[in-house]
Amino acid sequence: MAQQKSETVFAPWDDPDQKPIIQFKSVTKRFGSFTAIDNIDLDIFEREFFALLGPSGCGKTTLMRMLAGFETPTEGTILLEGKDIAKVPPNKRAVNMMFQSYALFPHLTVYDNIAFGLKRSDMPKSEIAGRVEEMLTLVKLNKFAARKPHQISGGQRQRVALARSLAKAPKLLLLDEPLGALDKKLRQETQFELMDIQEKTGTTFVIVTHDQEEAMTVASRVAVMDEGKLVQVATPAQIYETPNSVYVADFIGEVKIIEGTATPLGDDRYEIQWAEGQPAIRAACSTPLTAGSRVFYAIRPEKVAITAERPKDAANAVKGRILDIAYLGNISTYHVELPDGQSIKAQTANNRRLARRSFTWEDTVWLSWTDTAGVVLTS
Repeated sequence: MAQQKSETVFAPWDDPDQKPIIQFKSVTKRFGSFTAIDNIDLDIFEREFFALLGPSGCGKTTLMRMLAGFETPTEGTILLEGKDIAKVPPNKRAVNMMFQSYALFPHLTVYDNIAFGLKRSDMPKSEIAGRVEEMLTLVKLNKFAARKPHQISGGQRQRVALARSLAKAPKLLLLDEPLGALDKKLRQETQFELMDIQEKTGTTFVIVTHDQEEAMTVASRVAVMDEGKLVQVATPAQIYETPNSVYVADFIGEVKIIEGTATPLGDDRYEIQWAEGQPAIRAACSTPLTAGSRVFYAIRPEKVAITAERPKDAANAVKGRILDIAYLGNISTYHVELPDGQSIKAQTANNRRLARRSFTWEDTVWLSWTDTAGVVLTS
């Protein structure tokens, strides 16, 4: 019997013997009386595709600009491969930054845009052509080498900027909202191209984005930020399935947050009283809670089943009326209003033609979910 090939999981952050390539140690950045970064500690490892995610003004771009050398910490230390980079000017750091605008030279060809930085570096002139060709092959633009930026598409310009940023083989590449100018479909395609290129080069990527879907797609780990602080740093799956706070649960994807009080049932199971006239929610929670604890229960639409009859043996079931339906092609989201006026969403895959959909507006339905489907949060 053939043995199944086992793949090594990339998780250097779980290995105490691995040393980070980047370390933020008690880093604070103030602009006058405004604190943009508030006492942050963060480790980023070699070959990671690390995402800084958060709303505008949360501090993610300031964090990146300090890595690039465009800002200096007010307090604390930033280490690159164990060395303090505070006094190293931007052009001397083994770091490159790719801007949202791409900043290509309009009068230069694709080839010369990529070669620009190399010609001003200490690379021997005899090696420059080979390096440019290598970069053109990496981003699949060999056929467009003689064109000017205005003669290629937005997605191709993005790849030229990426090739130029990688040409000098930086240890770290910073990407500031790199796909923001692309339309949705092209952005999704380019996300996978970025992942492929990052894997091929082995360069550590740090991306700043406010697009949660983008961060969840490309990153090995995500740092969710708010008001200059790191709220949670974890893998995309952990961020989505086990958020550590209401803020993270609410920021990532669709979710219903229900406030209530918890009563222990034993074996890490609790009842949550949440609305008059509604049955208590049964939920699993590994964090010990005392009776009467105020909690927040987060349940995502895809975890909720919708049926015409009350399902047998369901840990949780509530009755309501379909208020609205969002048809998104591959899925439908049902907005179901409960008797007390609250609404809960349920999501189903559209594996049948639209005309054969089981439910429509104003239908009375049952929503149900398991006791492990939701997440119990205390803050």
